[in-house]
Amino acid sequence: METTPQSPADEKPLVFLAQPLFPEFAAALAGRYRFVLAAATSAEARVLLVPGLAPVTAQQLGRLPALELVAGTSVGVDHVDLDTCRSRGLIVTNAGPAFAVDSADYAVGLVVAVLRRVAAVDAYVRRGRWAADGDYPLATKVSGKRVGIVGLGNIGSRVARRLAAFGCAVSYHSRSPKPASPYTFVPALLDLAAGSDVLVLSCALTDETKHMVNREVMEALGKDGVLINVGRGGLVDEPELVRCLREGALGGAGLDVYENEPAVPPELFDMDNVVLSDHRAVITPESIRGALEVVTANLDAFFSGRPLVSPVQL
Repeated sequence: METTPQSPADEKPLVFLAQPLFPEFAAALAGRYRFVLAAATSAEARVLLVPGLAPVTAQQLGRLPALELVAGTSVGVDHVDLDTCRSRGLIVTNAGPAFAVDSADYAVGLVVAVLRRVAAVDAYVRRGRWAADGDYPLATKVSGKRVGIVGLGNIGSRVARRLAAFGCAVSYHSRSPKPASPYTFVPALLDLAAGSDVLVLSCALTDETKHMVNREVMEALGKDGVLINVGRGGLVDEPELVRCLREGALGGAGLDVYENEPAVPPELFDMDNVVLSDHRAVITPESIRGALEVVTANLDAFFSGRPLVSPVQL
């Protein structure tokens, strides 16, 4: 799709908002663009900026007949009606490059925390049980584990490099092999799980990947296996996850995302082999600044007719 520069030159480009901007974004972008909340029909809006995970529906897109670009500020874009974007030839961008490093760091942190029972030991010591009951039971090592990564994109590839430095044997599953990757491609998710001690989810949520990690996959991962999810909660069948953990069919889990956030299955709260966090893997002050740079670069590129920085393949 071709884009043409905004005119007149002294008029700030118009950008519609799916919801109000974050304070950091508003302060940085206020002098560059004219922002209008997308609460009504607009015949002139060419860009829709989507702060956070605000839903973008077909109905909302239908009120913007001149729309060309849906600019996201997040990694995933499952909150956007991609079918409608595809059918209309709209461009969609995300801010994935800004969040990849912090997400990968966090994923590795969850791997370590679950395998070494860091959170459980911390709680044990704080409750005074070390002095009263003796040492907490030993937990398994991280180095040398077989790690399967689902989605070898910006985040997954960084997780792979970090865990390879631990001496882990890394393999991956994705839509297609990555010819430049030094890691082993496994075409079937079930086979990846069966051959892994740790399964890390870092792929996008789509119709094809929803509940891809079902009971069969978790049972293949096994009673000593660990599931790490920094992708999207909907990748996992949560009720089956709870059952597998409760029954001992799965060894542990590190979860940063959930299917119906902010709701978390309460059965997980008392499980020592589970580490929970509140969808924060991607967010640090540094990543927010990085996301702002990516979003600004995409908007500037669009309005000047240059190639976009982070287009999403639809």
